This record gives sequence, structure tokens and C-alpha cells, in this order.
Amino acid sequence: MLVTIACAIPIGALGALAAWALLSLIGLITNLVFFGRVSTELVAPGSVDHPAWLVLLAPVVGGLVIGLMARYGSEKIRGHGMPEAIEAILMRRSRVEPRVAVLKPVSAAVSIGSGGPFGAEGPIIMTGGAIGSILAQHLHLSADERKALMVSGAAAGMAATFNAPLASVLLAVELLLFEWRPRSFLPVSAAVAVAVILRAPLLGSEPIFPVSMSGAGVDPWVDLLCVLAGVLGGLLAVVVTALVYFSEDTFARLPIHWMWWPAIGGLIIGVGGLFVPRALGVGYDVIDELLTGRATISLIIGILVVKSLIWGLSLGSGTSGGVLAPVFMIGAALGALEGLVFPSSVSPGFWALCGLAAVVGGVMRSPLTGVVFSLELTHAWPALLPLMIASASAYGVSALLLRRSVLTEKIARRGYHLSREYDVDPLEVLLTDEVMHPTPVTLGIADPLPVPVSVTGSVLARRHGPAHDLAPLQRLFPVLDTAERLVGVVPRQHLVHPPAGANTVESLLVAEPLVVRADDTLRAVASRFAQAAVSAAPVLDREDPTRLAGLITAEHLLDGRLRDLAEEHHRERPFGPRRWPKAPRVRG
Repeated sequence: MLVTIACAIPIGALGALAAWALLSLIGLITNLVFFGRVSTELVAPGSVDHPAWLVLLAPVVGGLVIGLMARYGSEKIRGHGMPEAIEAILMRRSRVEPRVAVLKPVSAAVSIGSGGPFGAEGPIIMTGGAIGSILAQHLHLSADERKALMVSGAAAGMAATFNAPLASVLLAVELLLFEWRPRSFLPVSAAVAVAVILRAPLLGSEPIFPVSMSGAGVDPWVDLLCVLAGVLGGLLAVVVTALVYFSEDTFARLPIHWMWWPAIGGLIIGVGGLFVPRALGVGYDVIDELLTGRATISLIIGILVVKSLIWGLSLGSGTSGGVLAPVFMIGAALGALEGLVFPSSVSPGFWALCGLAAVVGGVMRSPLTGVVFSLELTHAWPALLPLMIASASAYGVSALLLRRSVLTEKIARRGYHLSREYDVDPLEVLLTDEVMHPTPVTLGIADPLPVPVSVTGSVLARRHGPAHDLAPLQRLFPVLDTAERLVGVVPRQHLVHPPAGANTVESLLVAEPLVVRADDTLRAVASRFAQAAVSAAPVLDREDPTRLAGLITAEHLLDGRLRDLAEEHHRERPFGPRRWPKAPRVRG
């Protein structure tokens, strides 16, 4: 673990540099395409009027470039980055091709810089993850250690992009690590810390969207309305998620090569940009106006409708770009629209912030990340409770109406099963002596052969009685010496078909078998069974490791699962209404 943490530190630094390079490249291409100047400053394509032909054609040309890069460079650059990172972790043992580390940020910069309504976070997650994976592949590490370093790079890039360290760690835990263990959590935290420290001289240390929320969360009625805001946010999350995959299905039916799809998606973007130019690009300026209460009604409605349409439809084309920034903008627009009806006694932009947290929680199915991201982006810490209510409500709606999130649906469509639900492994909380057979059939080391398999009229019967019902099913027999100490085991097949010349049990003895202790967890037993390729083992006493306590088999491991199923599905009422006995009638 210490080696992994040490490796994560330079990965965090490289992740911060990658974030700075990506944002600078986005600014450079945006300035070249829409303003005809050389500058790396992040600007909004729709902040000034442009010729209609430029607004319409720039995204198309950008889509053509991305299609060519994907076909002749690497197909892995297609998509918004997070599903690709998850797939690399789960299906490719955290191995990423080196060219992805270069092509992904360049393609994303081309897409966003030419007007694409996407964010930089998905590409930087894939880029930072590629950096961590490439470094890890040059070291002698396990797949889990490689995963920790890949996710460290991804989280570091995310933290440096948004100045959101805690949200980036939560995103790593909720979306990428699929575990909560020191071996992965600590390297990710180290990389994120380094990235945020380096962000200050590179990109500044101020919050991205500073908002004052001094009066937030003090009115119970406002908190109650946050439930409604969360439900509406969850419904919007369902709609935009369905829109993305409707678009993807539609593009898949086109009779042309997928290389041309991003150009068609660019045409959709250009048409939308003619109606609402400020829907183009990352849109940080628009998010700032929404969160500070300065957005006009026309901008709110235009962003809510046009941004949702062009983002969802164009993302399905397989272009390169992230989901978070567009979701921020769409959610904030929904909240700002709600703010026209909901009480205005709270701070300006309060409802926009609630809408942002709700839609993030619903679209990504990561409610904690939605809350913490919203707070770290704005430093509106007094709004913690309302944001938690809104995000959790949206998450509930999304979980009820959608089988999978926008991040995992693509992986499922490729034929892989992915669960985002975490609970304690029941095999981790049960001990061996809770499920083992405590009185297995045993043999003596000097017992003569052949030993009948049936218990009737055999050595087994003399030891355990003629009614013993385990021997016909038992496939491993512990062997004891005259002092009743375990000296080895004999597999059942050796008893049924003993080798020529064998005349006692001792001649069949496996003297150093796999053994487990009575206080081992079932998870540890399952791991040892898998490593040794066995399905049964004798259990040693807790106090005396020479004494046999029982026998455990692979079937006994299922008892842990059965108990877990019973706890999940068996309903009872321990404190139900008490039924008092009826008083006997007294006959007169």
C-alpha cells in the first residue's frame, strides 16, 4: 500500500498538469474558431454574435475531425469518458493504451472548442486515468494496485479541473473503485491532494462559481419544497438519460460508418446554436449567471430546452465530451425556472443550486457526489441540508424509474453486468464454526483397507453409528491418530478406488492438506478454496490447532448467502399487535 501511495503522488501532479493543458487547449481552439485569435483563455462561443454559417458549420467540422481521429487513431476516444474508464477498470484490468492519453484530450478540445455543448471532466477522467494506468503498467503491480493508480490519475484530473477534492474522491469511490478499502482510498486521496495543491499556481484556488447562501436552509417549508425540486430534477434526469440512448440507438441504425456520426451530431449542435448561441461550449459563464440569479427567463428556458436537446442528441453520436458541465447547466436552469414559482425569501440562485445538485444526483446516480460537487463549486456551505434533500430525492426517482444510469447503460449494452450497489459481504461476517459440520465422519490412521463407502457394517459405522447420514455424501475424510489429533485427510475417491498395494488408511494419507481455523471468516475460506482448487477442508479448533473441530465444504459457504437473502426478503413483525387470550366464559 505504501508503494502505491508513493506512486500516486507524481500521478496526482501529472493529473493537474493534464487538466491545465486540456483547459488551455479548449481555450485555444475556441478562440481560433470563433474569435480568430491566439489565446488560451476560456471563453464562451455564444458570448458575442457570430455569422450563422460559422455557428452552423464549426461543430460539423469539429465532428469530422473527431470521427477521423477515432477511426484512424483509437476508437476508445469516442464517448464521454466515464463509461470508457469504468470498462477499462472492470474488463481490461485497468490497462489503457498510451495513445488514448494524447488523443482523448485533443479530441475533447476539438469537440468543445468547435462549439460542442460538453464538459471537460469526462475527457480529463479518461486522460488522468490513462496517465495512471501507463505508469502502473511499467511497474510490477497487481490488477488492483493498477486500478488504484488509474483511478488516482482520473480523480486528480477531476479535482484540478473543478477545484473539488472531496467530490473527486467521492466520485472515485461511487463510480470507479467499486470498493472502499485503504489500499485504494489512500492513493486516490494522496493524488487528489497533490493535484489541488498544484492547481493554485496553474488555475487559481478560488471556487469555480462563488455563491453567497447565508440564508439557505433555515425555513422548514423551503426544505420541504426541496423534495419537490429533487423529484422534478429526478424526472428531468430520466428524460435526458433516455434522450441520450434514444440518440445512440438512432445513430446505430444509420446506414453509414460511425466515423460520420459526430459530424451529424455537430449539425444538430449548430442548429441548436442558431436558436440559443449560449448553449454552445462548456458554458461556465451561463452556469455562473444561473447560480447568482442573474439569468433572464429567455436564457433559462432556452438552456433548459435547447441545451438538453443538443447535448443528449449529439452525445449519442459518439463524439468526445463530458457530461458533468452540461448536467450542471441543465440542472441549474431547471432550478432557476422553479425559483420563479418557489419562495424568493432565500438567497438568489438558491433554487438553481438545488436543481443542479438534484439533476447531478439523478443523472449520475451518485447523490453524495452531487451534493459535495455543488458545495465545492460554489462554497455555499449553509445550503448543505437542502442540497442533500434535493439530491437524495432525485436519486430515488431515478432509481425507481431507470434500471441504469447514463454512465452504466452503455456498459450494459456491450454485454457486461455492472452493479453500483454496495453492501457488506455476508461471507465476511460469518465464521467457519457457525456453518461447518461439527461431527464429520473420520478415519483412523491405522484403519485397514478396503474401507466401505457405505456406513452400514463398516469402520465408519463403528465410529459413528449405523444411522449416520453424512458418509454417503462426504467427499473428504479427516484422518486422526490414536491421540485423536488431525494428521491428514483422504479424499473419497481414494477410498472408493484405492491404488494397488494400499492396505491401510495411512497409505492413502494426504499429510499436508488445506486446513482452516474455526474463527476464519467464510470469505477467507472461500479465497483459500479458490487458491488451492479444493471444495472441502478440515476445521481446526480455536484453542488447539491439532484438534479437529469439524469439516467445511463449498456448500456450507452458501449458508452465508442464504442468511443474507433471508434478511433481505423475509418480512416479520417482532413487535406486532399482541393477541390477548380470550377470557373463559363462566357458565352459571
